[in-house]
Formats: sequence, C-alpha cells, structure tokens
Amino acid sequence: MKRVATFVLGGGRGTRLFPLTKFRSKPAVPVAGKYRLIDIPLSNCLNSGLNRIYVLTQFNSVSLHRHIRRTYIFDGFGDGFVEILAAEQTIASTDWYQGTADAVRQNLRYLQQPGIDYVLILSGDQLYRMDYRDMIASHESAGADVTIAAVPVFSQEASELGIMRLDESGRVVGFLEKPQTERELDHVRTDPGWIEAQGVAAAGRDCLASMGIYLFNRDTLLDVLVKTDYQDFGKEVFPASIRSRHVQVHLFDGYWEDIGTIKSFFEANLQLTTADPPFELSSVDAPIYSRARFLPPSRIEGATIRDSLIADGCTIEEGAVIENSVIGLRCLIGRDVHVRNSVLMGNDFYEAPEDIAADKSCGFPPLGVGPGAHIERAIIDKNCRIGHNVRIVNDRDVESTVETEQGMIRDGIVVVPKGATLPDGWSLR
Repeated sequence: MKRVATFVLGGGRGTRLFPLTKFRSKPAVPVAGKYRLIDIPLSNCLNSGLNRIYVLTQFNSVSLHRHIRRTYIFDGFGDGFVEILAAEQTIASTDWYQGTADAVRQNLRYLQQPGIDYVLILSGDQLYRMDYRDMIASHESAGADVTIAAVPVFSQEASELGIMRLDESGRVVGFLEKPQTERELDHVRTDPGWIEAQGVAAAGRDCLASMGIYLFNRDTLLDVLVKTDYQDFGKEVFPASIRSRHVQVHLFDGYWEDIGTIKSFFEANLQLTTADPPFELSSVDAPIYSRARFLPPSRIEGATIRDSLIADGCTIEEGAVIENSVIGLRCLIGRDVHVRNSVLMGNDFYEAPEDIAADKSCGFPPLGVGPGAHIERAIIDKNCRIGHNVRIVNDRDVESTVETEQGMIRDGIVVVPKGATLPDGWSLR
C-alpha cells in the first residue's frame, strides 16, 4: 500500500450544488451534521492503509484547505501525508486546471517520484465506504493496466450515469455515457447472472455504472498524460484506454451516492436519519474521520426529537419539535420551533452575550433559529440568523426560483445561504 499514490479531485465550480458552493468547493460542503464531503474519500484511504494522498483544488478552496490542514495531521515517525495541490502558475503551465486529467498532468512530478507503482484517482464529493485494498487485489489479479470501480444499477437509472460493457473475464470492452434509448441500453447491459457469479448481489440490476474511481499502473498513467492532451478522465482517458489498454472492472456492492445536485445532497442527508440508513456512519473497522472540535455535548430542554441526527454543541429549547432532520454543529434552536425534513448545517462559532445584546438592540436576530420558527423541506446553511416566527416552507410547491439574499428554491427545496438573516415574521413568498 505504500507504493500507491492517491489523487483526490477537489471538483469544479459545483454549479448544480449552488448556493451551497457559493463560498466553498463541493468537497468542503458539510454533510451528516459534523463532517465534510472530503472526509469520506480521505477516511476510506486511511482505513485502507493508504496514506500518501494529494488533494487537487482550484475553486473556492479556502475552507477546504483550512479543514484539511486542521484535520489530517500525521506524526513524525511515519511517512504519511495529505498534501494540497492547488492550481498554480508554473514555468511549465500558466493555466488553471482544465479538467480532471489535466489537473493530474500539471502535477506529474509527484507521480514521477520513486517508490510509486500505482495511482488511485478519487472524487472528493461522493458518499460511500470502500476498502481500496480489494480494488488493488482485483487489479493485480487481472494483470490490468487500468481498473475502474463499478456499481450495479437498474436500467432506469442508467440515463444519468456512464455505463460499461464487459466480456466474460470482467474486462471492459465498451462504454456509453448516459444512454437514453432502449437500443443504447441493449448495447451495454450486463447479465445479472454474471454479476451474481462474481459474488455481488444483482437484485435485478442489469447495468454497471462507473463510480469515477480509477486505479492506474503508474507508468500507464504517465504514458497517457504525456502523450495526449486529454483533459478529463471520465470522458476521454477512460474511453480511450478501453481501446488500447487492458481495463478491468472492480465490482462494488454497497451504498454509493454522487453528491452532485441539491436534490441528491438533501436526500442523502435525510436517508442518514432513518432507523436503517443505507450508509452507516458508525463502523468499528472503518470510521469516518473529521476535525476534532472539542465541543460540549448537545443540551436538549424538553424538546421532541424523532428520527434525526443531532451534532455536538447544540442547544434545543423547550417545545421544539424536530423530525427526520439533520442538525449540525452549534445549532441554537429556540422554543416551539418546528423543523421537519430539513438539513440545518449549524454554526462556525458561538456568539458572546454582549454580541447577542448588540444584535437585538440593532433589530437583528441572534445566531440560530428564533422561537416559533417553522422550517420544512429546507437546507439552512451555516451561520444564519432566523428570527421569531419565521416560516421557511415551500407551500406553493415551487420547483425553482432566482437567488435572493434570503435564499432560493432548487429542486423544490428551500435553500437559505450561508450567513443569511431572516427578520422576525419573515415568510417565503
């Protein structure tokens, strides 16, 4: 495992996750109350024995850099690291990263160091738990040049994914991005019986979707990046490799979600609140790591809480009702507040008593959710000030609206942006 270098791609502009990506990159978006998306692939790496990790960043990367710097600190007696490779001008290149493959190309010197046999390419904004040692074993057993992780999906889900066609040995012989017609699907369908024979439960799923997780022989990747100008792994490097290299599939049979849209982010969070979540946050063998914040336990004063996740450092006052929701760090929720089917990201800090008094004297609500507020099917970003009797509910079932200072609706979900202020009595119109 020490001969594997890992590159975690920090993502592009994240426009489909806007406004959550207005001030941060996609991997820095908070998830499950106390983590950030980047914690998922980094934890998978550490739990798999991989500790030579580079994170490639470009857009809105300050909060991501801060989180990585404060969280992933290794002792001086090992050779592990999580290194940030931000886009920069160099003698060799004056351009920003033009795509996932170009991002790695601009950092070739880190691949050319001695002691590297394999390169693992990961996305920084997916929710899953995988032991990459299994993927490396599949790669070595097949004698492959490239191995790609794939998850079985139903054909009706294939139109939003890249679907692979295999031969009987598991070698990838075809690939189609987002097949739309039955004829296209017929070209890439996989016999569920073959999937079952590999020890993976097909359950009627007859398509194999790319997870965007690639394992390369180091020399193969160097050859591809040096001899071509391909900019993207999924759209260019991978399809071209199928034609000229031995590309093997590694089947994955677990929960996997690509957090690419407001809807997928919202639904993935709420699924974590159920009694039998599809992705289990707690694991004896594969914990999820994040920054140690040393916050006090949450204090709950006679509130009613059902099927919800409550992070550290919260105060929830009497009469509050919270159902099927995620409540993030340092959330302050007043009396008789109703929160249902929502994600509250919490706060980055506590306000001092004198600051709260100053807010009130100026007519501003203090940090947190004021008494009597009603929040339903909404995402409340960090450090928001929500006044008394505020109503954040999409009563008219609007699918989308333009952005305002108070927020917007995307995919039918109300999103209140980071640092927004909603005065007493405010309601969504």
